[in-house]
Amino acid sequence: MKRLHLHLSVPDLEQGIKFYSTLFASKPSKVKSDYAKWQLDDPRVNFAISTRGDAIGLDHLGIQAEADADVIATQQRLKAASFPTSDIDNGVCCYAESNRFWAVDPAGIPWENFVTMKDAEVYGVDKQSRDSACGDAAPTTESANCC
Repeated sequence: MKRLHLHLSVPDLEQGIKFYSTLFASKPSKVKSDYAKWQLDDPRVNFAISTRGDAIGLDHLGIQAEADADVIATQQRLKAASFPTSDIDNGVCCYAESNRFWAVDPAGIPWENFVTMKDAEVYGVDKQSRDSACGDAAPTTESANCC
């Protein structure tokens, strides 16, 4: 089963953790100095906040799959419909190792499609010369964040 992924950039991580922990009636499953994540089952969502975005608010959306085959199938559907995607890569992003690709919807919102393999101790590799960028963005954007 897939899980919706939402990543918001926040100005104050501590206040964000307090608000979303109250909203979800759950503590984060992962907390770092610049990042927090809730892996919720009700609603089924991977919800993350960080202080790494360029602007406060929606950073990106995504679909967290359970298997590489799901990520590949999603990428193939988008390509078949003539929507550009980045290549699938294996890297560290948002304190996790994952296989992922990026696409950008017609409104310009970045979508990350990924499978998480295991936790990592670092936020990720900055391939776009930005602190918040962890992976290659889809071909229609200058950069996209990760998680």
